[in-house]
Amino acid sequence: MNFKDNKAIYLQIADRIGDLIISGALPPESKVPSVRELAAEIEVNANTVARTYDYLQQNGIIYTKRGLGYFVSPDAKESIVAIRREQLMKGEMDYFFGQLKAVGIAPSELQEMYQGYLDK
Repeated sequence: MNFKDNKAIYLQIADRIGDLIISGALPPESKVPSVRELAAEIEVNANTVARTYDYLQQNGIIYTKRGLGYFVSPDAKESIVAIRREQLMKGEMDYFFGQLKAVGIAPSELQEMYQGYLDK
């Protein structure tokens, strides 16, 4: 897995797991790879994956079954969407709108571009 420098690795791993859940590759109630399995697969320290799983568990995305491992929560997809929406609205949109204003992109032009993207 290639990591970016601008975000903590454990959060990037959490995003990857979130993508798998949203896409349906990890459906509700499915088993998540063990900490050691995932650490070996993506070549990171097991403590980093443990931190990822702790973060996901605190946000209600995964849960543990004692002695069996981690599993995807029934409402994980909704939780991920809510978290990502909040992050987008609080942080990235402000910057994005500032850039649109700086380069003179009108709301109607943005709407056309977005509609073109959705139509693909």
